[in-house]
Amino acid sequence: MQLQTLTRYSAWANTLFFSALEALPAGEATKERPTVFKNMVHTFNHIYVIDSIFKAHLEGRPHHYTARNTPTPPPLAELRQLMETMDQWYIGYASALSARQHDERVRFQFVGGGDGVMSRDEIITHIVNHATYHRGTVADLMHQVPAKPPVVDLTVFLRDVPQ
Repeated sequence: MQLQTLTRYSAWANTLFFSALEALPAGEATKERPTVFKNMVHTFNHIYVIDSIFKAHLEGRPHHYTARNTPTPPPLAELRQLMETMDQWYIGYASALSARQHDERVRFQFVGGGDGVMSRDEIITHIVNHATYHRGTVADLMHQVPAKPPVVDLTVFLRDVPQ
């Protein structure tokens, strides 16, 4: 139940952020700023890349990524569609896990090198936490526009979205 709530929360928060990015003045979402991924869209692309990598790990298949982000992100509208599809995959995956699968260990190789092993629960929790962290960065970048980022606290989701 907890993973289902967390994956739904993350999808909801992503949707609000993509709507906010689309509402920014032209060019602001891709304007270079002093942050590791250079702009808001590229930061969301990093979230998508990590989601994709761990999806492959959960499915027990290889992925094509050699870094934690791509050199350039897709256009915002395309990235939004990719993220929506990915979010729905994680919601469905979390909902379909059997009791036994939650603690099942998944072995993988980190993109930066080294062996990894995490439970399916830990991977999904990481995906949600990772996205939350980087949405915080995007929120800060939005203040530089200046624009008001959406309020995407878990408490707001639990209050406003029917469970």
